[in-house]
Amino acid sequence: MTETLADLSARLSACRLCADRFAATATRHAPRPVVWFAPGARLLVAGQAPGLKVHERGRPFDDPSGTRLRDWLGIDETAFWDKSRVAIIPMAFCFPGYDARGADLPPPPICRDTWHDALFAALGEVRLRIYVGGYAQRYHLGVRTGVTETVRRWRDFLPDAIPLPHPSWRNTAWLKRNPWFEDELLPVLRTRVREELE
Repeated sequence: MTETLADLSARLSACRLCADRFAATATRHAPRPVVWFAPGARLLVAGQAPGLKVHERGRPFDDPSGTRLRDWLGIDETAFWDKSRVAIIPMAFCFPGYDARGADLPPPPICRDTWHDALFAALGEVRLRIYVGGYAQRYHLGVRTGVTETVRRWRDFLPDAIPLPHPSWRNTAWLKRNPWFEDELLPVLRTRVREELE
């Protein structure tokens, strides 16, 4: 029997599988799953993992990357954080921490392996899936290309999926080197998001 989203949300919120792993990082933090989905969501944002600010605030993309992502999608905070409209399911639900050099650690596969099958079975069909970054694109789209090549092929995934680079401000140089992203992809992305959320 398929578990309900409410039951999964409660179990996931209490997950502490990575407590020892996170305690061993440079940040030495405790797990804090950021759980953001509800029945009826029409848009899925599948990303990498929460950053430190999201870990502290407890709301996905509640940081400068989220500001840029909402601009790309063409929606405001109210629509974006409405769980019944937008489900946000990353590859890992907790902030993975930093390594000794201060770089982001990758999302631990145990999170995906433990939760994703049940979550996506319970979530059901969403109308539009946005895959943010390489980890999500490799898992959900089955691609083996880098982010630039995958995003460059965005038309191949229409009408129900669109791959995006990570909206981190670290990718500002990438955006300048790839003007087609803003000129060609973003207008289509905003139109598809508007079609599905209205």
